[in-house]
Amino acid sequence: MARKWMMAAAAALALATSGAQAATPANIAAALADKGRPESEVARDAARKPGELLAYAGVKPGDKVVDLVMGGGYFTRLLSVAVGPKGEVSAYQPSEFIQFQAKYGEDQKKVASAYSNVKPLTSSFGELDLPDGVDLVLTVQNYHDLHLTPFPKDTAAKVNAEVFKSLKPGGVYLVVDHVAPAGSGLEPPMKIHRIDPAIVRQEVEAAGFKLESQSDLLKDAADPHTANVFDPAIRGKTDQFVMKFRKPK
Repeated sequence: MARKWMMAAAAALALATSGAQAATPANIAAALADKGRPESEVARDAARKPGELLAYAGVKPGDKVVDLVMGGGYFTRLLSVAVGPKGEVSAYQPSEFIQFQAKYGEDQKKVASAYSNVKPLTSSFGELDLPDGVDLVLTVQNYHDLHLTPFPKDTAAKVNAEVFKSLKPGGVYLVVDHVAPAGSGLEPPMKIHRIDPAIVRQEVEAAGFKLESQSDLLKDAADPHTANVFDPAIRGKTDQFVMKFRKPK
């Protein structure tokens, strides 16, 4: 594992000499350069802008972080190298997702076996129990899932409360998701896998967080906000909001 980080750091140093990477923190440049990342994930970097996103989140070596709903592990791998061997990544995969599709569980095991500082975490949303004293909780393109109709209506409130409890004072909760039309209520999460940003802000602030800032990093004015995010015409090109919440000190 140490060799993996050394190789990534060497590649990051080479990247840092170019103008395009000059402003990227070294730990994040190392994560982007990690040779253990699947080529299919690297190919998505141009659209997902993970380097800029993790820099905005303030990920530092030694941080204790949570990838909330890790999916295939795209951000889990990046976070692992970015926090380094003295950091820790809790990779949460909901048991509901694994029951729906076994690949979610297989992907979690694959990532955890490849990165020694990744700790797999699996439970239902309702039984979520995150580690305490966390620096960052990151959830990307998954917050809307908390409002899928099979789940209890208080799922989002319970998850946000657990995230608040888990984070240390001053910790960051970064939420990224696909934009639904303003005032569209809670039908879009189930129908087109989007959510109105105003709903997210209201729910997260109700848990005790303060909205520190928002980023236009993943904004796309061409997205009409009405298409299913899996529609080939829009997939990978959706308008996404980025909200940085902080737990008061």
